[in-house]
Amino acid sequence: MEDKRKKKIVTGFMVFLAAMWLCTVISKSIYASRLPIVSTESIESKYVEHVVNVDGIVVAGEKNPVTALGGLRVERLAVQVGDQVEEGDVLFAIDLEDLASIMEEKQNAIARIQTQIDTILANEELARQRKALEEQRAREDYDELARREDTLVGRAAEAYSQAEDDLGELHDGLDGETDDALKDALQQAAYAEADAKWQRDSAMKDAGRKVEDILAPENEDATLEVSQLELADLRADLALYQEVKNANGEIRAEHGGMVTDIFITTGGRTSDSAVMLLADDSVPCQFKTTLTQEQKKYVGLNDTVSLKLDGSSKEKEAVIDYLAESSSAPGSYEVYINLPEGTGVPGMSGTMSHVESGEKRPCCVTPAAVTTVEGRSHVYVVREREGILGMEYYAEQVSVRIADQNDYFVALENAPLDQEDRIIISSTKALENGEIVRLSE
Repeated sequence: MEDKRKKKIVTGFMVFLAAMWLCTVISKSIYASRLPIVSTESIESKYVEHVVNVDGIVVAGEKNPVTALGGLRVERLAVQVGDQVEEGDVLFAIDLEDLASIMEEKQNAIARIQTQIDTILANEELARQRKALEEQRAREDYDELARREDTLVGRAAEAYSQAEDDLGELHDGLDGETDDALKDALQQAAYAEADAKWQRDSAMKDAGRKVEDILAPENEDATLEVSQLELADLRADLALYQEVKNANGEIRAEHGGMVTDIFITTGGRTSDSAVMLLADDSVPCQFKTTLTQEQKKYVGLNDTVSLKLDGSSKEKEAVIDYLAESSSAPGSYEVYINLPEGTGVPGMSGTMSHVESGEKRPCCVTPAAVTTVEGRSHVYVVREREGILGMEYYAEQVSVRIADQNDYFVALENAPLDQEDRIIISSTKALENGEIVRLSE
């Protein structure tokens, strides 16, 4: 009886231990299933190379502008970008009806200005005749006044001389009153002669000034000169329009080349600037591309690069001839490479490549391992520690400093890491420092 009882106790205890073990296994399974699963890598010693690979296009080494009279309506375009034209080829045609309307307006403007000029000239001739007549009359008045005033002065002088003679002839036989009267008469005659001379001089001065005023030059007036210049410009413009009309409205190439740019459209009007650009066949083409600020760190002026143009099976070495910040897109940089004569045509695409060999770095990881927040970088390293369920793994955040990097590797310096450390490169959940993790199988 006692043995049976002990056997039951032992059996019950074994069942209890089995149940506890099962609960522990289940608990560990549930606990582990909730942990982030991470993948890791080890640090490696690598060469961090920088590869710049950019697409570009072949452009004309030099372009010649095609100009035309401004304001002409384009009836049709005879070429498009990429066309090769020869000297004398038709580039585009002008609407002749619109041209006729413009020429009619020019002719009307010429007629109006010519009428203005004729009127100005006629008025100037009338003014000249009036001035000549005024001058003639003023001189006649001057001469007549001079004769009259000289006569009056002569008469006053004659009266003074007579009074002087009377006083001399009668002086000895006169009484005192008569003598005083003759002297007074002589004095008055002297005054009259002086007044006559003053009156003559004053009158002649006024008459002379009147003649001078008439002969004085008129105020300058540039109306006639301006109108004549405007008339000359209109006639010159009309002659140019007539040349276009004589050519049946066709604008032709003055030299051969490829059409690289067209700035006019059918139905639109020409401007005073270039309407087209033609590549100069005598100047070799260039390869043009653009670098970002990051790419510019590894490419410089006069650097040797690899260049492959579409249609070519081989890459060729080339030298960067021009590198400067773009004026149209600040922060990017334009690159030009002079191509050998006969190489490429404008519009052809290509690729420029450049590899800068980096130095060997002892501590490199893949970019996925590094997290950068507000300029500070860190990695997560798997560590081990004793936990409530035994040994467990956790993620330790380690601050690092990036020395160099490319698309494949990040070189770290002064990092407290070694070859044995397991660096986390991926996780099923966002990690925090000290968080327990589970390694991927």
